[in-house]
Amino acid sequence: MKEAINTNTNAPQPAQLEGITLSERTLGDWLEYWAEKTPDKEYIVYSDRDLRFTWSVFNQRVDNLAKGLLSIGVTKGSNVGIWATNVPDWLTFLYATAKIGAVLVTVNTNYKQSELEFLCKDSDMHTLCITDGTWECDYVEMTYKMLPELRNCERGHLNSERFPCMKNVVYIGMEKYRGMFNTAELLLLGQNIDDSTLTEAKKQVNCHDVVNMQYTSGTTGFPKGVMLTHYNIVNDGFITGENMKFTQDDKLCVCVPLFHCFGVVLATMNCLTHGCTEVMVEKFDPLVVLASVHKERCTALYGVPTMFIAELNHPMFNMFDMSSLRTGIMAGSLCPIELMRQVSEKMFMTITSVYGLTESSPGMTQSNINDTFEQRCTTVGRDFPFVEVKVLDPETGEECPVGVQGEMCCRGFNVMKGYYKNPKATAEVIDKNGFLHSGDLGVKDEQGFYRITGRIKDMIIRGGENVYPREIEEFLYHMPGIKDVQVAAVPSHKYGEEVGAFIILQEGVKMEPEDVRDFCKGKIARYKTPKYVFFIDQFPLTGSGKIQKFKLKEMSLELCKQQGIEVI
Repeated sequence: MKEAINTNTNAPQPAQLEGITLSERTLGDWLEYWAEKTPDKEYIVYSDRDLRFTWSVFNQRVDNLAKGLLSIGVTKGSNVGIWATNVPDWLTFLYATAKIGAVLVTVNTNYKQSELEFLCKDSDMHTLCITDGTWECDYVEMTYKMLPELRNCERGHLNSERFPCMKNVVYIGMEKYRGMFNTAELLLLGQNIDDSTLTEAKKQVNCHDVVNMQYTSGTTGFPKGVMLTHYNIVNDGFITGENMKFTQDDKLCVCVPLFHCFGVVLATMNCLTHGCTEVMVEKFDPLVVLASVHKERCTALYGVPTMFIAELNHPMFNMFDMSSLRTGIMAGSLCPIELMRQVSEKMFMTITSVYGLTESSPGMTQSNINDTFEQRCTTVGRDFPFVEVKVLDPETGEECPVGVQGEMCCRGFNVMKGYYKNPKATAEVIDKNGFLHSGDLGVKDEQGFYRITGRIKDMIIRGGENVYPREIEEFLYHMPGIKDVQVAAVPSHKYGEEVGAFIILQEGVKMEPEDVRDFCKGKIARYKTPKYVFFIDQFPLTGSGKIQKFKLKEMSLELCKQQGIEVI
């Protein structure tokens, strides 16, 4: 990599492979590097409101906010929560906390009261930064409900009985609320603090410090705080960009949520390490995405499959010029081959797939734009440089031979520092050899490419036969009239589990369950053919757009009841 800065002399020296070097720069180092090298180049753009920040202007705003945070008691190691969609100052808070060694704790925008309170308590949150909320959640009222003392206290003097670590609440915006600071006040406070205070704070930060904490439920239990370092996310984002041949000339349209690794790492760290422009979308809207790509001449676009489906099927799709696009990432859930083909043909993108999980920062494998169309469509690529990926037998822990299914595991720079205050849970996913266990099933081929075949817990066991939902989903995508499909288990008295297909139809298409079963007849094994077929309008999604398969399983019994279908 270019001109690496060593911010920790005790850290191991960067390894090199095929000209790529792992960076020891912190997020702050990278921001200042581009602010000096390309000060007048646009870094952040909100095309829908024509809001634009150059690298130098944005860096100055970050410095003022960082000093403002220092003035209200945020210091190295303080956990600062951010509960917001992709608003303009989301990234300002990310870099401001990073520069002073605080940890930005991302809060899912769909959280309800109990989830918010669990996260704030578990993370020992010092400062919570919020917006008004979403159409279904009033963040201000929910925060007052959690912290009733806030209504009667002076800003910066919060003394909560239930949340003793919480000292501040910051409203991201201009409005004033009792007991809360707002962004404008913090920026003003920062402008009145000497730069030497920030300089001293920055000296205490190194690349192996935790910079971001994201809560994930993983496979079991309560949500756990995944601790990610500068070193983890900077390098994961850098390698992602290298696989797509990113340069300073690229403009990435970011419509995935920043509270998730897809947005804050694969998008933001990619742009940060390559000096390119982030064209932001505050909350996913296919029309705003298409308009932003068209207006800004974006060269790259990210999304989960449901986002690309919404864009391609928007009635105004043909009104926008997508020809500036050249590449992007489809990830977050298993990517249908037919969808990849449509994105390639209609959006002109050499799409890549990244595979991983929050605990791996998140990428461990990725396809490359130089891979064949088939490799990019049917696999999730090969190992990241400096990451050792293995398919391990879940029973024995031994490495599986080529072509044999096992659990996807990895070891390398990208593995999280651990779960916050939870060494037991950490030890359950990172084994004694340092391999992170994903809970996902995969297969490695002779060329070193990986295919994800499902989750260990998503696997359907029908009367002793293992059924992998991904295989059936890929098959059903080829049935005319099907817009999207997910396959999940339906409880069965006779077989333990049966195959259920949850289908979203193309507009205007009518179909019967028997049509789907007839399509399968003679083409896939009888035990793989869906016994239950449900036509639904939408899938249950997480805040980051991932499909919640466990909820489909829960829905199946209710749908059977509604339709008068007897479960046997």
